[in-house]
Amino acid sequence: MRDWSWKQLGSEVRRMAAYLKAQDWEPGSRVAILSRNCAWWIMADLAIWMAGHVSVPIYPSLNCRNVRYILEHSGAKGCFLGSTDEKGMADCALPPGVKCIGFPTAQSAGHPLWDTVISANSPLAGNPARAADDLATIIYTSGTTGTPKGVMHRFAAFSYFAKTASDLLDLTSEERLLSYLPLAHIIERCACEAFGLFLAFHIYFTEGIETFLTDLKRARPTIFPSVPRLLLKFQQGVFAKIPKRRLDRLLRIPILNRAVKEQILRSFGLHTARYAASGGAALPLEILLWYRKLGLELFEGYGMTETAITHLPPAVDRIRPGFVGCAIDGVHVKLSEDGELMIKSPMNMLGYYGDPQGTRDAFTEDGFFKTGDVVQLDSDGQVKIIGRLKEQFKTSKGKYVAPAPIETELMAHPALEACCVMGAALPSPFAVVVLSPDARKRCADPTAREVLEQSLLDRMKEVNAQVDPHERMSFIAIVDGPWTIGNEILTPTLKTKRAVLEHRYLGSVENWTRRNNPVVWESEFVDRG
Repeated sequence: MRDWSWKQLGSEVRRMAAYLKAQDWEPGSRVAILSRNCAWWIMADLAIWMAGHVSVPIYPSLNCRNVRYILEHSGAKGCFLGSTDEKGMADCALPPGVKCIGFPTAQSAGHPLWDTVISANSPLAGNPARAADDLATIIYTSGTTGTPKGVMHRFAAFSYFAKTASDLLDLTSEERLLSYLPLAHIIERCACEAFGLFLAFHIYFTEGIETFLTDLKRARPTIFPSVPRLLLKFQQGVFAKIPKRRLDRLLRIPILNRAVKEQILRSFGLHTARYAASGGAALPLEILLWYRKLGLELFEGYGMTETAITHLPPAVDRIRPGFVGCAIDGVHVKLSEDGELMIKSPMNMLGYYGDPQGTRDAFTEDGFFKTGDVVQLDSDGQVKIIGRLKEQFKTSKGKYVAPAPIETELMAHPALEACCVMGAALPSPFAVVVLSPDARKRCADPTAREVLEQSLLDRMKEVNAQVDPHERMSFIAIVDGPWTIGNEILTPTLKTKRAVLEHRYLGSVENWTRRNNPVVWESEFVDRG
């Protein structure tokens, strides 16, 4: 374990910047960062900027093919390489001529290493400031619906967010944050790097999934950005130790209530958290309320790679469950005729790298970015996400279904790890779901399996009662999992690739409906391990 002061960090950054300067690349050259989160990631980003170049963050979970595409598309001159999910990246993913610098966490050798480089170079002198409107970074989208697009952001976008949002949330230099969401994603880039550099607070890093809880307890974060999938897993972990009904009873006992809440939050290292925020996808309302009942100030925010984070609650006491808050100062919004949210702000992207037509198509004539999200905009400015415009599908009855809200409600079931609602050109929608490993193991017992099927049926009925008749699910299919980044069903940001799932499962509908059962299994095989 190592701890850097900001002064020590500055020295290493300047030495690395001097090395990059010595490569004689033209100003504005692209330099990639391919690594899991670590202190060197942020130092590399700063060194790239200080040397007059543009950083290109790459998800460490991508395979060689996708990494190579981003490096080639961006025209990267160099690449900082650390630990990644796939080994041998330097051999299979780097195009010829791309100079590689290895972090101490790198999985392969044969190229200059960070410590060697900074030992051999004197710090870059002077005050190498960059203009606010200079291109700072190209962030590639996660590729939910196709080829990733390179989103160009200027320095002013990040500085604007850091100043405006930190004032809104009353953040100080005393905050603590554990960096674990990919720094290649806009949420972590804003919440960790932008906030951290602006306020100079303490940033911790995790070594991986195996040490995550230990690292979280060590960090005792005061701000905790997260995603629905992780919050769901935390909840499932609690229920595995204390069944939900028993926990509900304990929380109703006044003399035990406070102690039980404190114990649960302390077990996650979240007992000191001032704020916890969920983003990237809709969080089931029941899960959000469950955490808030424990005393965690959990809220949902909103942003996109192209816009940075634009919506936060106006105040802690004005959080409305199910809403992502209001547009922060300087962010202007309006709705299209289809209810699509459109945004204009100082944080809007400059455009898509190498795609002028795509850039033109992404904006209205008066400069609003078309988010593709259909929303409900209330009179007080708070926004509720209904779903993606392109994800809506039409049933054979000729009516459109927005699957996201149905999926969000269905995911409140504690046994589910993932789900996807589909049904284009069918009489009614249906859901394919993946069970959590613990739930699947329990289903080895026939009685437990029957109980699970009945609880899923009950949940489907509850959800169906909340939606319009044409949106009601006809059945739930329990399919073999897991859905992962590795099998290319999930994006690096853990969103499902709907087109991949539809291709895989729509062909099974005829066989499933023939069973005339509201809960069916992809196969009769049940994991008995």
